[in-house]
Amino acid sequence: MGEECDSGDFTSCVRREFPALAHKVYLDSACIGIAPLRAVRAVTDLVQGMQYCSAESGTDMHGRLNEVRAAARPSAARLIGAEPGDIALMESATHGLKTAVESLPLHAGDQVLIPDLEFIQMGVLWQQLKDRGVTVRTVPHDAAGRVGVDAVRGQLTRDVKVLALSSVQWTNGFRADLAALSELCRDRGVWLVVDAAQHLGALPLNVRRTPVDILVCGGHKWLCSPFGAGFMYLAPAVRSRLRRPLAGFFAARPPARTWGEAFLRTDLTPLRDYEFSEDAYAWETGGTGNYPGAVGLSAALSLFLELRPHRVEAHLRTLTDYLVEGLDRLGLTVVSPREACHRSGILTFGTGDPRTDLSLLRSLLAAGVAVGVRHMSGVGGVRVSCHVYNTHGDLDALLEAARDWQRRPRRTTRPAPGRAAGPRTAAAQIVRQRALIDALDDDLIGLISARDGVSRGIRRSRVEGAMTRTDLAREREIVERFHHRLGQDGTRLALELLRMCKGDT
Repeated sequence: MGEECDSGDFTSCVRREFPALAHKVYLDSACIGIAPLRAVRAVTDLVQGMQYCSAESGTDMHGRLNEVRAAARPSAARLIGAEPGDIALMESATHGLKTAVESLPLHAGDQVLIPDLEFIQMGVLWQQLKDRGVTVRTVPHDAAGRVGVDAVRGQLTRDVKVLALSSVQWTNGFRADLAALSELCRDRGVWLVVDAAQHLGALPLNVRRTPVDILVCGGHKWLCSPFGAGFMYLAPAVRSRLRRPLAGFFAARPPARTWGEAFLRTDLTPLRDYEFSEDAYAWETGGTGNYPGAVGLSAALSLFLELRPHRVEAHLRTLTDYLVEGLDRLGLTVVSPREACHRSGILTFGTGDPRTDLSLLRSLLAAGVAVGVRHMSGVGGVRVSCHVYNTHGDLDALLEAARDWQRRPRRTTRPAPGRAAGPRTAAAQIVRQRALIDALDDDLIGLISARDGVSRGIRRSRVEGAMTRTDLAREREIVERFHHRLGQDGTRLALELLRMCKGDT
């Protein structure tokens, strides 16, 4: 599939990877992205491998799990133009930010600067340094909802040691001039910490061309990773100046080729001098990792590398341009910056009144258009997140639903509980439910194919071992299990599965 996506048509590849969205208007990737088919399969394969324990021992299996988890690092590095040794796997952007906050060498009297549009987590984490005498200040946004380089420069006093910001703001999608801010921080000797959770997967970013000290990114938004997994980039030049966090033994160098081999040594003791790598993975927890999350992240990253970040950005630019034109025709206010250099995959608009924004949100959701409402420091509105799987048809559905809302009498309260849904709402619900059925059917087809493959392997093993080709007692167990759970329908289903998955070669 990788070669097909790399050389084939962008749209065809996306349609193959996101079949469940064929009949659904999902424009909320800034909250959570939709998992591509390859990521779901990667996680399923991993879990099924754990179920059947294909390794020789638990030690061998654990070693394999660590290897598949580590495979996410090179993909994350390639996405941002870094080296695999610069990448630490994290649970989320919050986990990465927490690790960064605890690692920076800050002292009483130091100050941290953040934009006043930041996601709440940025304030929560940095504010907790106040018991160490570290102060957090905000850079105010301008009337257009931008936090410009000059505004940051004006706040950079001698006590400011860190500039921490999201490269794309979560409420209005404002895209910071990261190159200029990087140069400014280097000139002033200020640490630059970047949250790229609303950036990567939608827009290109190369840390070689735009140096940053620390970058964090969660995988569940624009990277479409199906489980809690993300990564942190630590620039090679700064790692020696950071505090290394307390970590488990996987973050240390084993006293043998692998930890599995070290466990076989009779002279192994818990108290010894441990060596830690200079690579970024020494900042990981160092214990049993989130293996499903890592393989899901790795598979999702492979898709965006094949689609190529610059093509994704061009696709999103086309969609947001189209949406801006449609909103202008409806007389709705575009809150996001209109300048190309400050645009992202997020486009926020409003009615001029937060109460009617909520009314519009409810109308869009009822029409089957998944969007959100976000506000921070007086900036926000209805937030639309256009991603690779979205089309002009999705935006037409949004604009049509907004037009219908404009034509109806204003209603600022929710419908009474238990009130029957109207025809439009019911039709939208049916579309969403049918899309879910299609996705579940795809899963069932995949599982049946996988079951057939396992059955073929069993049949070959029995033939090679000079055994009978069929184990009737085993088949009875299968039929009884299905009958116990599903009754007579389960019996018929089990018999049909046994017929389909006979394992014939």
